[in-house]
Amino acid sequence: MSDIRAEIAGGETGTGEAGFGDYVQLLKPRVMSLVVFTALVGLLVAPVRLHPMEALAAIIFIALGGGAAGALNMWWDADIDRLMKRTAKRPIPAGSIAPGEALGLGLALSGLSVLMLGLAANWLAAGLLAFTIFFYAVVYTMWLKRLTPQNIVIGGAAGAFPPMIGWVVATGSVSLEAVLMFALIFMWTPPHFWALALFMNSDYSKAKVPMLTVTHGRRVTRAHIIVYTLALVPVALGVGLTSIGGPVYLALALVLNAVFVLGAWRIWRRTEEAAEADGYRVEKRFFTFSLAYLFGHFAGFLIEATPWAGALRAQFAFWGA
Repeated sequence: MSDIRAEIAGGETGTGEAGFGDYVQLLKPRVMSLVVFTALVGLLVAPVRLHPMEALAAIIFIALGGGAAGALNMWWDADIDRLMKRTAKRPIPAGSIAPGEALGLGLALSGLSVLMLGLAANWLAAGLLAFTIFFYAVVYTMWLKRLTPQNIVIGGAAGAFPPMIGWVVATGSVSLEAVLMFALIFMWTPPHFWALALFMNSDYSKAKVPMLTVTHGRRVTRAHIIVYTLALVPVALGVGLTSIGGPVYLALALVLNAVFVLGAWRIWRRTEEAAEADGYRVEKRFFTFSLAYLFGHFAGFLIEATPWAGALRAQFAFWGA
């Protein structure tokens, strides 16, 4: 039993007084914002329109599910979080929230979010949300993260489900479009997190988390980034050929993927001496741009769902006839 779980068994309480901000942080608001945005896009681009109140309720419960998974992740990872500079100030290692309290909140929000999404939307969407929470909290956090350098590759599925859940909320079924939105995030996740691992490798090494940079070194990680980035491109462009794509999305995707591939190529060509000399500037820029990359693609889906984009597609069809 690790130290943190020994403390839980002993009924440890937080050493400080938790404020509202601590509970917000426990739910991983940055991750939750990505969950909410991609789920909302999946819901809005679906061919079935929901009443605004139904859509709002569904997004709230999906957000709660994402927050629940974040709380469970922080509960389990508190022992390694306190070892890493990037995570040492999280509520549990900082002592503001007790581990048992985080566990209880995570379990309560999990049950509430799944139950309410089933009642507000449909049970297929609720089942997908339940599986997503389980996959992130158990399969990724408790198993893969500390077991294999492929943790991010397989575990990335957890972050890829929200747009599919949003689609299912609206339609009650899974379609090719939903699967491709899932695949877009799934393929994007490894280069995104491996870029982070390149300049945060000392944290992962200290906590003995088997990230690819720790187990195989930065040179191999750089090669993996370029390979996964190149594999991502056909997925990103392929979505543009479905009902949720179109000329606006494809134009945006071409630019974003060209910049992303160029960034991955620069990372691949870099030596460790050059990276250390400039404080991993190229890697940090790539990581930051990867967030804009994903946002840009899903913003493209939203644009294509507007009447303006529909009229543009009609014009293209007219001139192509």
